Amino acid sequence: PYVYIDLSGWSPKYFPPQLVRYANTLLKDKVLFGSDYPMITPDRWLADFDALDIRPEVRPRILKDNAVRLLGLKG
Repeated sequence: PYVYIDLSGWSPKYFPPQLVRYANTLLKDKVLFGSDYPMITPDRWLADFDALDIRPEVRPRILKDNAVRLLGLKG
């Protein structure tokens, strides 16, 4: 229950299909946005992420909601 995956360090266009599939299903509450700034700018990362086949209801979880819950922040 305390293990998460962050997506920093690589561009979403290189995510393996298995990661995308599990991010949409079993891991939808365990995946966190992460950039590799300054190597990959947030704008580029988000543009590449937009091109992925991530379900619309899962996108906000990855980009914000999962981190808010994990860190105990107010959404």
